[in-house]
Amino acid sequence: MRPFEQSFTAHPDDIDALGHVNNAVWVRWIQDMATSHWQAVAAPEHIAAYFWVVTRHEIDYRGNIAAGESVTGRTWIESQPKGAQFDRRVDFLDGKGKVIVRANTTWAMIDKATGRLVRVRPEVSAPFIA
Repeated sequence: MRPFEQSFTAHPDDIDALGHVNNAVWVRWIQDMATSHWQAVAAPEHIAAYFWVVTRHEIDYRGNIAAGESVTGRTWIESQPKGAQFDRRVDFLDGKGKVIVRANTTWAMIDKATGRLVRVRPEVSAPFIA
């Protein structure tokens, strides 16, 4: 499966005292992209039954962008879930195609009806596995 892609443009309120995108904004973009990927690919009955929460972010910052500049975010799932969790890979590429931020995030699936963690079944994960 091809990575899911989404573009982001840095706005003035995304910029920190160093003049580039604040780390918290990168995390927000990771979450926004994961949510968009889920909405675009998951079956409607799965969207109705489950939601996801982050349990871990691991982010490597190799560059940054300033206000008005854009990045392309790419996300994909490389491996099968482990119980209620699976890892999501994320790369942000600058206008030259260079990866400037790379992340591995772990998400856990919650049953909306019970509010409890639930094992990710194969039919839920299949559309996302790279």
